[in-house]
Order: sequence, then C-alpha cells, then structure tokens
Amino acid sequence: MLTITEKVKLLDMLKEGRSYAAVGRHYGINESSVRSIKKEENNIRTTAAISFNKDAKRVATVHNKTMVRMESALALWINDCRKKNITLDTNVICTKARTLYQTFADSDDIHDREEEEDADTGPSSSAVHAVPSAFNASKGWFEKFKKRFGLKNVSLHGEIASANTAGAEAFINNKFKAIIEEGGYKPEQVFNMDETGLFWKRMPSRTFIMQEEAKAPGFKAQKDRLTLVMCGNAAGFMIKPGLIYRSKNPRALKNKNKVALPVYWMHNAKAWMTKALNLDWFKHCFIPEVKRYLRGKGLDFKVLLLVDNAGGHADDLAYDGVQIEFLPPNTTSLIQPMDQGIIRACKTLYTRNTLQHLVEAMDSDQDFSLKDYWRGYTIASCLQNIQRAIQEMKTETLNACWKKLWPEAVQNPTGGSLDEIHHSAVDTAVNLAKQLGGDGFNDMTPDDINALIDADAHPLTDADLAEMTKPPSDDEREEEEEDTSVDKDEEDGLTLGRSATMLRMATELQRAAQEWDPLMNCSLQFSNIINGGMSVYKNLFAQKKKERQQLPITMFFSRKNTPAPRALEEKDATERSQDAAAQSEEQ
Repeated sequence: MLTITEKVKLLDMLKEGRSYAAVGRHYGINESSVRSIKKEENNIRTTAAISFNKDAKRVATVHNKTMVRMESALALWINDCRKKNITLDTNVICTKARTLYQTFADSDDIHDREEEEDADTGPSSSAVHAVPSAFNASKGWFEKFKKRFGLKNVSLHGEIASANTAGAEAFINNKFKAIIEEGGYKPEQVFNMDETGLFWKRMPSRTFIMQEEAKAPGFKAQKDRLTLVMCGNAAGFMIKPGLIYRSKNPRALKNKNKVALPVYWMHNAKAWMTKALNLDWFKHCFIPEVKRYLRGKGLDFKVLLLVDNAGGHADDLAYDGVQIEFLPPNTTSLIQPMDQGIIRACKTLYTRNTLQHLVEAMDSDQDFSLKDYWRGYTIASCLQNIQRAIQEMKTETLNACWKKLWPEAVQNPTGGSLDEIHHSAVDTAVNLAKQLGGDGFNDMTPDDINALIDADAHPLTDADLAEMTKPPSDDEREEEEEDTSVDKDEEDGLTLGRSATMLRMATELQRAAQEWDPLMNCSLQFSNIINGGMSVYKNLFAQKKKERQQLPITMFFSRKNTPAPRALEEKDATERSQDAAAQSEEQ
C-alpha cells in the first residue's frame, strides 16, 4: 500500500499529463488502483497538508481528520520542545494532546458548518456533519501515537531539560577524541549540521508594516517561516545551505533552475525538517558538496558528520565513507559548533541585509513606498540576502566555533569573534531602520532586532500549531497550481534574444559611465568590472548563436515532434552554476 507521500507524487505525475497506465507501471500497481487514488485526490492532499507523518497510509476522513491534525501538531510540538531542551513527560504530552484536540475540534466544526451553509444543498448539517467524539488521551492511544511518529525509542519520562555538562565533557574527552584518533580524520573531513527556523519576511513587531499586516484579513503568523539547514567543517568551510520552503514552485522562482539556486531547495507544506527531507538533503546535497570539496583539497572521501538528536533527523543515514555520530542529548548548546554563534550571526546578517535592501531601494526610487516595496519582497530576494550573509562569514570565524568540541583544530581561537559580528550587524540594522523612518523604525532599538532574530527560539504556540496544520485554502491551492504552470506561448530562460539584450544593456551602462563621469579612472574601473561579470554571458551568447547556425534545415520542414530542450537547458544551467562556484572558490 502506498504512503500518503507516494500518493501525492502519483497525483502530481497525473497532473503533469502522464497516463494512468504509465503511472501504474511506475508504482507497480494496476490502472484501476491509480484511478481509485485519483478519485480520492482531495482527501489525500488534505491529509498530506495536515499530517506530519509522511509515512502514514490512511487518509483523513470526516471522522478522524481532527485526530490526524492533532497528532501532527503534537508531533511538531514535541520535536520543537526537544530541539529547545524543554522538559517533557507523559502527563505534559497528554495534556497538550487534549488541549489541541479540543481546539481543532471546535475550529473544524465551525469550518465544516460554514462549508455546508455555503453549499446550501442536500440534507441539513446535523445529518451530514460528524461531531468529533470525546478524546481522553489514554495510555493505549499514547503508545500507538509514539509508534506512528517514530517516538518509541525516545525517553519522554522526566527528561532533564538543562544543559548536560557532564555528558558534554565525557563526549569530548572520551568518545569524540577516540573517533578522531581511530578514524584519522582531518579538520576538513569533520562536519556538523544543524537547522534553524528563519522568519524571512518579518520586521520587528512594533513597526507599522507588521502592525498593519497583523490586522489584514487572512494574516498567517507562520506563513513567512522557512527552515535553513547549515553545515560546515572544522576547517571553516560551509557547504551550500539547504532551505525548506512551504511551496515547491513559488511564483518568484518561476523558470529558475532549482539546481542553480544558492541553496539546496526542499519543500513541504509546513516548511519543517522531516526525516524524509533530512535523507534527501544528505544524499543530494551533503554527499555531492563534500565530495567536490574534498576532491579539490586532494583528500580522501572519509567523512565524520556530527548531528544532534532532533526528531526530524533520520537515524538510518548511511553512505560508504561517511560516519554519522549523534551528539548526546541536551549538549547542543554547549558543544555543537553550529550552535556556538554561527546560526545566530547568519540570521543577524540576514536581517541587516534585508534592511539594507530596503534602504538601497529607497535611495534609488523617488516614488519609493515602503509598504509597496515590502509587499514585493519575495523569496527570490530572500535567497540573495541569505547568500550574502553566508559569504560574509569568514573561514577563521567558522573555524573558531569548534574550540569547545575540538580545540586542537582551531587555528586562531581569538580571531573573528561571532559576538563582534552580531553586535556590529545589529547596530547597523538599527541605523538602517532609522533611515527608513516611520512608526517602529524611527525608535528601533537593538532589543527589537534581537527579539526578531530569536523569534524561533520560543516554543510553538497553539496558534502556530493550528496554522501549520491547517489544510490549504482554495486560494492557496490555486496559487500553487498557478506557480507550477508553464506559459506555453512564452519562451522562458536565457534565449538568444534575451542574451543579446543583456549584452546590449551592459554596453549602454559602460557608455553612460564613460560619458557622464568626469573621473576617467572610475569609469574605466566600472567598465572592467562589467566586462568581467558579463564574460559568462558573452560565452553563452556565442554558444547559442553557434547552435542556431548549426540547426539542420530539415527541422524547419519536419512535423515530427522533437524532444523539448528543457532538460538540456537545465543541464547547461547546472554546469554554469558549478563553474561559477568553482571560480568563486578559486578567488
């Protein structure tokens, strides 16, 4: 029997135009089974949206959808609490389960009644609507819940939330030291991974932008949250960050090759790390990135990956040449390198870059409107600011974050303090906010910036959990469908004509600088920079022009369908992205 995740992928294949028979062969099931799944599409997609357990096989119905939603929210809450070292026991969890169930039962009841009133057809709502039965969070339910969500091996009774100093010291002095000696690992071969929540489109709560957004109809507190996956080694090298967003194909990234983004793109409805996404990141981001890095260093592919025991981390990661080691519980704040200021500094730099983005727009636009410009700040803008933030992290600074876990690997323990980076970025952000002006910006303080940066450090509220497990609305479904559609009449990507336009615009820029700037040395320097930056597009233009000239004349007469160039374009974009990354590393 297929899981919910597999059924969603099956439905996506049908949506792309694949036949029932072809999809059936792909999954090893008969055509009638595919048609049965298609008939249940609405229920399947709703279940996928509200369920945190992507390995589940049951579909939410009128009778159990409140239970499915409650269990998904509860699993999210438990994983969040474990990540933040918050004390949990059976009584606390069962109490939370009863509270969430009652909250969701009431909201689902109102929602269903409104839908029935809108439909205004068929029997009365009392005859159709199924009122959720009472839920007592019994011991039997709790044991089944732990099995369903992979919590059966997790100690939930009287777990100590305070930092485990003794466990951290024992791990450093005994286990970690033995692993390094036995494996013969060098700093370049030892990596640590951790993820964090980032509210990518949020300003401090006192600003007029956020005050007005909170009052707007349909405001969603968790809609601007994404998960950022950061991973680096003891030598101070960071691999491409992973990013989990709530949508597979946001409109702002239409026609963009996901492989060529500055992040490794992943998605689920809640923008939350799951074991499936953790495995995806490990196989398709971590392994190829580290292989490329070690090959460039002339080192063997022999890797130690350190991770914490968060609920969203898969415990069955495996690859030849890679050793996975889990840090002891409640020690991440003490010894995990990524938690020694790297993640917080990156989020601070991101916040400063976002404000800088707004100030630069204000300086270049006489009709600048902060509200209008903020409305147009998209996930594409976010990716640019994330890339800038990570590029600003110096190697010696990243290396110094390993001094608690592996002091012998640190070259300069006093260099590149992350606290200095943080304080400097916060002060700059405050000054930028005052340049923007307006309520909440004029009197912004460092405490406002820090509260924004640390917003994800607080436990998820019931309102957060309700929003994260709420089925997508019709508007959101339509938006996602529109995002995934392709305009057949419009040619996308870097066509020959668009490449020529870019080259012409670059030439116009150079000519304007030479004519208007009285300082010739400045205009020459600017022109040289433009030439260097446009070299990759000049080569691409020459290549496309050559390909156009070499097209066989028969293709203009034959009515036979030819393969779409999409895959070739994506391959070219991938190769260009890798070449650009290699050039950046060399520089």
